[in-house]
Amino acid sequence: MSVDPFRTLGIDPRFDLDLEALDTRHRDLSAALHPDRYTTKPANERRMALDRAINVNTAWRQLRDPVQRAERLLEHHGIAISETTAPKASPTLLMEMMEVREELSEAKQARDLDRIGKLGQSMSAKEAEVLEALRLGFVSAAGDVNTLRTLLPTLGELRYLKRFFEEVEAIEEQLLD
Repeated sequence: MSVDPFRTLGIDPRFDLDLEALDTRHRDLSAALHPDRYTTKPANERRMALDRAINVNTAWRQLRDPVQRAERLLEHHGIAISETTAPKASPTLLMEMMEVREELSEAKQARDLDRIGKLGQSMSAKEAEVLEALRLGFVSAAGDVNTLRTLLPTLGELRYLKRFFEEVEAIEEQLLD
């Protein structure tokens, strides 16, 4: 199991984080662990501060990303996510993603940036639904492991959507170059 990002940043383990408060906490810890504060300290103290700064940055990146935040929260409750236990998306979403990816491929071939952007926007509504379902699921589960396990397909959907948005971004960058 990896380092608990919630513990590292000293925040309550929950899915619906205040991202501005998270950023503030990250800035405060980063300032406190900045290498300039440790220049006159012994080497082992400098190394420990550097290791802690690395952990703080890693924890912050994990918690900013809703997929990683959900995965770390499930791990926090003893539900390990690995290659063999990766959450599977619903068949309905998989079919929808196949259709949208086909449209994306056609738009890429046509070099139609407007259509590509519209496809990304259309999937943003789906992403908002999935994020809300996860938020409500984590709240209603209240730490119950069996209830938390029912969120795995929703997490799988969020993973698919994240990959789709990464693909849209890569295509847009490629076509703009």
